[in-house]
Amino acid sequence: MAEPTCVLGIDLGTTSVKAALVTGTERGLALAQSCSRETQAHSDSPAAAPQGMEQDVQKIMRALNECLAALPQQQLQRVTHIGISGQMHGIVFWRSDKGCKWSEIGTGAAFEADGVSHLVTWQDGRCSPTFLSSLPLPQSHVSLATGFGCATLYWYLKNSPDFLKAYDAAGTIQDYVVAMLCDLKKPLMSVQNAASWGYFNCRTKSWNSDVLEKSGFPVHLLPEVGDPGSIAGRTTCAWHGIPKGAKVGIALGDFQCSVYSCLTERTDAVLNISTSAQLTISMPLGFQPPEAPDPSSAVTYFPYFNGDYLAVAASLNGGNVLAAFVGMVAQWAQELGFQVQESAIYPRIIQAALAQKHSKLSVHPTLFGERHLPELLASVSSIGASELSLGHVSRALCRGLVENLCSMLPVQHLQELGVRRLLGSGSALARNEALRQEVERIFPFPVVYGKDVDAAVGAAMVM
Repeated sequence: MAEPTCVLGIDLGTTSVKAALVTGTERGLALAQSCSRETQAHSDSPAAAPQGMEQDVQKIMRALNECLAALPQQQLQRVTHIGISGQMHGIVFWRSDKGCKWSEIGTGAAFEADGVSHLVTWQDGRCSPTFLSSLPLPQSHVSLATGFGCATLYWYLKNSPDFLKAYDAAGTIQDYVVAMLCDLKKPLMSVQNAASWGYFNCRTKSWNSDVLEKSGFPVHLLPEVGDPGSIAGRTTCAWHGIPKGAKVGIALGDFQCSVYSCLTERTDAVLNISTSAQLTISMPLGFQPPEAPDPSSAVTYFPYFNGDYLAVAASLNGGNVLAAFVGMVAQWAQELGFQVQESAIYPRIIQAALAQKHSKLSVHPTLFGERHLPELLASVSSIGASELSLGHVSRALCRGLVENLCSMLPVQHLQELGVRRLLGSGSALARNEALRQEVERIFPFPVVYGKDVDAAVGAAMVM
């Protein structure tokens, strides 16, 4: 019998890159191998400091190459399709006649970034509410926010126009990888990623070109747009041993792929807590979002697959808030003369929270604001003398993260949409039992945690 073919799924995340090999079996698709590498790609952004949030694309590509080098060659040689997802909203610039440098390796060829800008990520805060209000009104169902590709482009246009002259192509980090693999002269972007940039009309599947051109926006940098699930092109060489001519899907949103990897019933809701946090439900068949957004609404409608939409409460506050708390504890310890590794603090904080089942302390954990309320910062209330232990604070912080999501997409609304079960995913949820306890306390549905729920697997499944 011939060996089964493989599909390679790749997710280019905020903190790590993951590659997953998926094969077909009699019972359906199965994860054969996976590999993850931290990118450690954070880079200073002098032009937009301290609000800027950028990543070094060379380091992201290095992590991707390390991931693929760690996968079994025998299986990579059987890959026929590649699905790629990545962090949405962000933007990277490159020259279409350059962009990367290919080199021969023992198993084929690999590329590294060359002549590419930093990636301005979804966490970037350079576009203040005042700046955003000065921009033309988008013809879109999605409210414009800082960190969105088109907003960042406007920022460069108004603050550093010479920067843009060096490039003739732009896309998300996942669009960049697809363009390099397929040698696309013009980047191709899925409806999912286009919607996440702003100034994109999902009904007509087109950019707001008229609106943008009137304000001098560099529309030549906008990618062409195609349907999620379609093929962008084929590999132009044997990439890490993957045969030349393997089909490469148009790049997808990491969020949609995470949902796709686990959502099987329309009566399921998905709760993901990783760097950020999302609570989502599939909308009824035929649903169309409103033509204009409600800026005060915490719910956004994300394009999904086959014309469907997801209702999403996308919070900017998730595992990043827990990480900030851990960093604060480490810094306090250092100021007191003790050296404690952050990796040692995490389990202690979780243990302390588990030992403290109840806390009157109330933590509103919007440390990074929210897109619908960018100036809403974190607060702590109901502080009593008996509520100051590490356990009290940790427990209240975990509860606050879950309650914040519930305030954005209330349980009652989920019940009205017919939700019967909650699927929990994400690294922060997987590692933190106290957080899982708060999810089960607050939501009146059975909760199922998916160990292998991730965007890399979802990207492979789409193919």
